[in-house]
Amino acid sequence: MDSDSIVGLAAVVLLFGGGTLFLLSISPVGKAFAARILGKKSATAEPDETTAEEVRELRREVDELHHYGEQLNELGERVEFLERLVAKQRDAERLPPVR
Repeated sequence: MDSDSIVGLAAVVLLFGGGTLFLLSISPVGKAFAARILGKKSATAEPDETTAEEVRELRREVDELHHYGEQLNELGERVEFLERLVAKQRDAERLPPVR
C-alpha cells in the first residue's frame, strides 16, 4: 500500500468513526453511558408514583408466591404421610393373620 491509500483509509475511518461516535454521544444511550461513567444518576432514576406502586404490587405478589411455596411444602408432607400410611396398610394385608 502506498501512503496515499493509507491516508485515504485513515480519513474514511476517522470520518465515519467520528460521525458514529458523535451520533452515539447525542443519543439517549450515549447520554446514559456518559452519566454512568461520571457517576451521575439520570433524571429518570427518581421513582415516580406509578413505578413505586408497581414495585409495591410486585412485592405483594412475591410474598404471595412465598406463601404458595409454604403451602406446597405442607401438601408434599401430607402426601408423603399418606403414602406411608397406604404402604403400611398394604403390608398389613399381605401378612398372614396373627394367631
